[in-house]
Amino acid sequence: MAPKGKTADPEKGGQYKMIADNRKARYNFFIEEVIEAGIMLTGTEVKSLRQGQANIAESYASEENGELFLINSNIPIYAQANRFNHEPRRHRKLLLKKRQLNHMLVGVHRKGMTIVPLKLYFNKHGKVKIEIGLAKGKQHHDKRQTEKDRSWNRDKARLMREKG
Repeated sequence: MAPKGKTADPEKGGQYKMIADNRKARYNFFIEEVIEAGIMLTGTEVKSLRQGQANIAESYASEENGELFLINSNIPIYAQANRFNHEPRRHRKLLLKKRQLNHMLVGVHRKGMTIVPLKLYFNKHGKVKIEIGLAKGKQHHDKRQTEKDRSWNRDKARLMREKG
């Protein structure tokens, strides 16, 4: 069992502490592929994240000058930093290997996909990582079908619990 505040994930080979989760992404998009990336942050941003404050719900990743940047993510200012604070909604560079970056950009340019952030967390070494997904947008009828499937799975689980 994972200690309080930590989550065990066998795919990542250990425990990590969740900072922010983009739950709407799986509702609004079909996630084709998921990649873990580093994120370039300042010291006050990391301190603010350690307090568990961040919002990636309306953010996305975009290419600028051959590099990938996280846009529209909100990391609030760190109150104790005074004048050395950061800008809450600045563009943050994502750290990927060249092959991963090229793979993501091919999906965006050729297939018309979007790069959406899914999770922001501290890995087992205490580094801030972000899980990004190569995604295709859902139509309205796809969202309705997803909602029907979730509802049916909830009902099915409730019926199985009641039966014993």
